[in-house]
Amino acid sequence: MKKRYLKLTAAILAALTIGFTSCSDDDEDPKANPTVDQPSEQSVQVSNSVDITFAYTAEAGFASSSVTATGGTATVTTDGTADATSGNIVVSFEAGTNSGAGSVTLTVTDKDSNTGFNTAVLSISDSPVPSIAGIPATASVVAESTLGPVAATITMEDVPGTLAITANGEALTPVDITTDGQVVNFEYPTTIDQANTKVELVFTATDSDGDFATATHILTVDAPNVPVKVVDYNIEANETWYADTIYELATRVTVLDGVTLTIKAGTVIKGQPGTGANATNLLVARGGMLMAQGTATDPIIFTSTSDLLIPGQINSPNLTEATSGTWGGVLILGKAPISPKGGATEAAIEGIPPDDENGRYGGAIADDNSGTITYISIRHAGTNIGEGNEINGLTLGGVGSGTTISHVEIIANQDDGIEFFGGNVDVSNALVWANGDDAIDGDQAWNGTIDNGIIIEAGDKPFELDGPEADFEQGNYTISNFSIKVGDSEGLVDNDDNTNVIMSNIFFFDLSTTITQIFDTMPTAAGVDFTNFEIVLPAGSTVATHFPDDQSFVTAVDAGANTVGADKSEFTGWTFADANGQLADF
Repeated sequence: MKKRYLKLTAAILAALTIGFTSCSDDDEDPKANPTVDQPSEQSVQVSNSVDITFAYTAEAGFASSSVTATGGTATVTTDGTADATSGNIVVSFEAGTNSGAGSVTLTVTDKDSNTGFNTAVLSISDSPVPSIAGIPATASVVAESTLGPVAATITMEDVPGTLAITANGEALTPVDITTDGQVVNFEYPTTIDQANTKVELVFTATDSDGDFATATHILTVDAPNVPVKVVDYNIEANETWYADTIYELATRVTVLDGVTLTIKAGTVIKGQPGTGANATNLLVARGGMLMAQGTATDPIIFTSTSDLLIPGQINSPNLTEATSGTWGGVLILGKAPISPKGGATEAAIEGIPPDDENGRYGGAIADDNSGTITYISIRHAGTNIGEGNEINGLTLGGVGSGTTISHVEIIANQDDGIEFFGGNVDVSNALVWANGDDAIDGDQAWNGTIDNGIIIEAGDKPFELDGPEADFEQGNYTISNFSIKVGDSEGLVDNDDNTNVIMSNIFFFDLSTTITQIFDTMPTAAGVDFTNFEIVLPAGSTVATHFPDDQSFVTAVDAGANTVGADKSEFTGWTFADANGQLADF
């Protein structure tokens, strides 16, 4: 649920600005200048030659190249392709008669006459330089199979020496070189995590004089053939989805009343693109059951059809947290009490067209059971279904306390991360990263708990906490043991006067130095309580800067000295956030 008054004004101004700009400037966007990557340093013996490969990009299209050298002469032997926006250029460098340092500078000119350049550094030696033969430039294997054995012949007169090998910069076990012409049989086993990626293997042979030679191999790791089942129907009878198949949501897929959908650990579900009434999502209607029980080694992953991820992978081979709104999301609806506007006992959930009766939620069964959801990751969702109406990553409408939800990750959702609309459900171990609106949103007299959570850079607020929308109340909801990396979020906590919440053991850090981020309202509802907040203050601010109404429950601490917050171990190993290094600060 959104509070968009200022955002709407900003959006209107932005639209006017865009309209004015588009009318006054019909020129095409300028292309970036060419770039040239710097090759690895190489050795070459005096009076000998070596080939150097430069990779380039040229958005405006390749036009020409030129080369200069020190310590020898250089010529382009394989030039760029006319009009190409990227490619490789091979330069042959012939060393002079003096040992020492050398260099080759390649300049690329594009069709707009812009230039870019880079320099390769060489070591020119007066003693024999090692060489490596037998390493092919490229190869491909299917994930979980092995490259090789590849026989590499190391020519090295000044022995002993070593053959160092790296895979994407990570050092593998080195090999001792004891004889000239030694053959090294190399094998490289791949994993399922490497499917749909490339591995750069760099071999460096260094002799006893410090002279060296390098060879680079680019290994393409293909994905195994995983069957895809397109789901373009409602779940009308009990059904099970298995991890040996990718399930592709082609419509709004509803688990109907009285039906159970079971999703096995490790299963990948992908939503096709769609907006409005065509938004793809998984909807569990009142009376339906979702048994989605992933594990810490095999989570269940909901993602986009744009994602090359396959079962067994945690990290996406191609998508980052910057991609959002590509499909709908997951909605679970139950029969527990709610308090919507107007005082009704049920309502139509946001994110689902109101004429779909399966989108109704609420009732009088506080312990209603919608299933068990554990170790799930929901990514790149939140597509727009109407003006200002996107789908949350995980929507919980009138979900009862009989439902089990734990270990949930929401990544790059365009709207809220997790939103509660009434109900009594408890959630434990929740992580939200890079969502477009609020991370955790409580509404309509939700009466559950959410314990142990991590929030990373919410688009709007880490917490938007609302009270009942009608007269019905059922006590307070509880939020505890959260760590929040605030980043450029617009604020800290957005409360209403009647917000019925209890919050404890909350830690905020990494606040902005340019945005004043605040806890904006002290609610007046009965039983509201805030305890044990800690904050790492940005330079020049005080606790009162960020908690203007009441500072009694907040303590300023140094970075890394917090005594409250989340237990991040609950998120290691199985989350997208952990795979991308985002837990290091917690």
